[in-house]
Amino acid sequence: MNMSRPDGVRRRTPAVNQANGQNNAEADKCRDDDKKDDIDDKETRMTLMEEVLLLGLKEKEGYTSFWNDCISSGLRGCILVELGLRGRIDLESAGMRRKSLLMRKVIVKNDAPVGDVILDEALKHIKETSPPDTLQNWVDYLSGETWNPLKLRYQLRNVRERLAKGLVEKGILTTEKQNFLLFDMTTHPLVDQNVKDKLIKRVQDSVLSKWANDIHRMERRQLSLLMLSHASDVLENAFNPLSDEDYEMAMRRVRDLLDMDFEAECAKSQSCDIMWGVFAAFVK
Repeated sequence: MNMSRPDGVRRRTPAVNQANGQNNAEADKCRDDDKKDDIDDKETRMTLMEEVLLLGLKEKEGYTSFWNDCISSGLRGCILVELGLRGRIDLESAGMRRKSLLMRKVIVKNDAPVGDVILDEALKHIKETSPPDTLQNWVDYLSGETWNPLKLRYQLRNVRERLAKGLVEKGILTTEKQNFLLFDMTTHPLVDQNVKDKLIKRVQDSVLSKWANDIHRMERRQLSLLMLSHASDVLENAFNPLSDEDYEMAMRRVRDLLDMDFEAECAKSQSCDIMWGVFAAFVK
């Protein structure tokens, strides 16, 4: 039996676990306070990228909509936020002239490997770039949406397929082959409906029963999931089962989030600059 791990998943070595567990003040600035949201404490915890992909995945067909042209860049935004929440990257200081979020450069705070191949690949690219580049440019570079041929080497390839393989290893998806007349395609149908149901319920509750009028009382990872699901055009999938009244309420609160002054929120104490910067890049 072939027991090799699928591409896109890396074994958690003691060195990686130690790096993930570093508890210094700088890393804490962008780390969720709630320990149950620490994705390193359980093997089956999902990253932001995996959650967004799962929301956008057709359950029986095992692939995302062919008409969704937003999910590619949205997943790259997830990668940058994930690295920020784990204390690996941040934005440079705004300085005396108070540079806008989109004009501030992405810097590496901690280059220790995360233990996820996609995250580590992105971190390596950011680390090796000199001088540092802006957050908006990094979204374009990682997704391949740039006119600069010198930056095409930064494109992260086959991200959806690699994320799906990771979810297969966690027992959430499976792997099949489907014939589309002219070609065969590898698909990853859902096999653990309970996991997706819990994810959808969590997204719904965050804008309904657990809505916090003070946005800074919302867990950063949950706020990021809402914003990046919207940017990836998959949030509607979580809201479709709602009643008309709840759907209207949920969408109104999402619009409130999109209308926030990200510059002002970022200026508040203990903010995660990279998170607000990614939001600004997609909502601009």
